[in-house]
Amino acid sequence: MAKKKITIKKVRASEILDSRGNPTVRVDLQLSNGKKVWAGVPSGASTGEHEALELRDGDKSRYGGKGVLQAVRNINSKLGPMVVGMDPKKQEMIDELLLHKDGTDNKSGYGANAILGISLAVAKGGARASKKPLYVYLKNQFWPKHKSLNLPGIMVNVMNGGRHADSRLDLQECMIVPQQNSMSEKVRCAAEIFHTLEKVLKKLKLNTNIGNEGGYAPDLKNDEQVLFLVNKAINQAGYRSGQQVKLALDVAAAEFYNKDNQSYELKSERRKLSTDDMIKMYKAWVRKFPIISIEDGLDQDDWEGWEQLTTAMGRKTMLVGDDLFVTDVERLGKGIANNVANAILIKVNQIGTVSETVDAIRLAQKSKYKVVISHRSGETTDDFISDLAVGSGAEFIKTGSTSRGERVVKYNRLMEIEDELK
Repeated sequence: MAKKKITIKKVRASEILDSRGNPTVRVDLQLSNGKKVWAGVPSGASTGEHEALELRDGDKSRYGGKGVLQAVRNINSKLGPMVVGMDPKKQEMIDELLLHKDGTDNKSGYGANAILGISLAVAKGGARASKKPLYVYLKNQFWPKHKSLNLPGIMVNVMNGGRHADSRLDLQECMIVPQQNSMSEKVRCAAEIFHTLEKVLKKLKLNTNIGNEGGYAPDLKNDEQVLFLVNKAINQAGYRSGQQVKLALDVAAAEFYNKDNQSYELKSERRKLSTDDMIKMYKAWVRKFPIISIEDGLDQDDWEGWEQLTTAMGRKTMLVGDDLFVTDVERLGKGIANNVANAILIKVNQIGTVSETVDAIRLAQKSKYKVVISHRSGETTDDFISDLAVGSGAEFIKTGSTSRGERVVKYNRLMEIEDELK
């Protein structure tokens, strides 16, 4: 007797809160065999101009206009019923159906948060129907030629600035990159340095409040002081900076780029820098500190500047495009053709479906660009990106500090996967 095919029986969306207390979308999906999965849609603060549209209600009487009831209604009355009865393992077919129904380039028809919620839930439903862990299912579905499953390196955000904190700092994230062999030891290393950094800051009578992504957010005099203090904490925690632990930066330069005069305005130092000045600053930092990665070092549309930066630093330093590429194959393709950057940051909600996210990862891998899977500043306790990082074979994942539950759940999932792979 043939096995009965498992299909999607029910899709239901609701409005929940993300880690910043803002509304976001949750999607619950039930399979015909009774199994249930859920997905939470993340939301960004430092968003690129070219990202897919996150639909907000605009009703100032609810959540200051940030409600997502319209996106929820779009799922419950329009998009959800379309996928009922379909095979959850047909990810690309379902995503294409959702995109066709929306009919816009930036998903403004029904909202990227509505489309992504369904897409993520379908991926989880496919894994559940296949009776496979999500990371195994994703590898089998989209990366069948990968010979083995490997855990990514972790970029752990320990200092927040820019749009992620209320301080003068322009540098949005300073991250530590533990070099240990096992995931559990990397996470332990990061947690120990995080707590040591708190002691370093307290000794200097600096506040130890945390920013959106769980890193400390002191009001320092300039960005270089961040690097000095984090480096100090690494060594005080008993690790060798540059050997056992390295550094990575998310500059988010688009946030302080002045398009009118084409300059980068550093409010912490009250000075304006040209593209050449920015590159000189990065080269000086890399000489002083063990920095292996710089994300969004220049503005998202400063393509000529990015070419200069890549020529100057791309051989030794990972140059990651986030706002530059927005998980979009067209923008990534332009970057590859013009020798711009050498790595891509992957955020599922920048593009809006699992299939398009996979396409961006595949193109990057084909072109020898490194892949960094990323969270957003507004997160949920959904740990999908941990499985995606393992299933895709990404070199790195960044998912915030070793504090705040919505960040830690991703690290805990990575350690759980490590145990399973053993």
